[in-house]
Amino acid sequence: MSTPGTRTPGTPLRVGLVGYGPAGSFFHAPLIAATEGLVLDTVVTGSPERRAQALAEHPDVRFAAAADELWARASELDLIVLASPNRTHVPLATAALDAGLPVVVDKPLASTAAEARELAAFAERRGLLLSVFQNRRWDSDFLTLQGLLDKGELGEVQRFESRFERWRPQPKGGWRESGDPAEIGGLLYDLGSHLVDQALALFGPAALVYAESDVQRPGAAADDDTFIAVTHANGVHSHLWMSATTARLGPRFRVLGSLGGYVTYGLDPQEAALREGLRPGEGTAWGAEPESSWGTIGTDDNARRVPSVPGDYPAFYAGVLASLRDGAPPPVSALEAAAALDVLEAAKLSAAQGRTVAL
Repeated sequence: MSTPGTRTPGTPLRVGLVGYGPAGSFFHAPLIAATEGLVLDTVVTGSPERRAQALAEHPDVRFAAAADELWARASELDLIVLASPNRTHVPLATAALDAGLPVVVDKPLASTAAEARELAAFAERRGLLLSVFQNRRWDSDFLTLQGLLDKGELGEVQRFESRFERWRPQPKGGWRESGDPAEIGGLLYDLGSHLVDQALALFGPAALVYAESDVQRPGAAADDDTFIAVTHANGVHSHLWMSATTARLGPRFRVLGSLGGYVTYGLDPQEAALREGLRPGEGTAWGAEPESSWGTIGTDDNARRVPSVPGDYPAFYAGVLASLRDGAPPPVSALEAAAALDVLEAAKLSAAQGRTVAL
């Protein structure tokens, strides 16, 4: 995998960010800016309002009206980050790689696993980084659960329950809730990308997939309430819920093992902090959860609180930098994203046909 060769050692790598909506402005731009060794060079947006917002938050940033302008000056950049609508991910990533630029793509990488694997193969031929922004691998609760599993504190895991549930009875509109398949909207490919990625990262490949999916809100065109059951090759069962119509929220994780269970509620605090304008490294205990938010481990007769490991979204771009500078593996590979898309495609087929799908 090639390292950008035009920068001298110690010079920050220059990043072109395509898109400055919620994903670009709340997640990617602040995390890039907080990573020593990276600098946000150019933002691609045609919106005057978003340009004004980006300039206020990143005074030295340059702008481009279209991504094509970045390919024309590829020698001035070292990394492209795509925080653009889902339908643009594959064509823009292909163009960036063709211009000789490493790429980070927000999830989902593509609409199909086949597209994702083709893109991964193209990046491999070009000798360039292709990574997918699966920031939820660095959620506080996920890191805490990972540590418990590594220590064997739950014994043999039998069932993993994971939820991203919301109460949003009125659709917001926009491409994320579009029924046009080309937009890759709906919760299955949005929140489901996180849920499935976490399950596969914890328990390995999927063997069987069953799903139920519905459009419940008047005026909505894409799935807003979906359930996936995954049987992993090692026998663990993952039950995954994603919903915008849940008036009473369930636990974020409920993990049941032969020695006990782990249960935690609520969401990692990093997204809320980023949306409020807080930034890593600004004197706060980044990603730390209050004791009141800690999960519990054990049984109903004998449970104790487990201190939460601080969440660490900055670790993603630190991993990207290590990959570009030192040749380390990407923090999330395109082939891992393709494996998650295998499950999402199987879930879509299962929900449509009312049957279990074997992978």
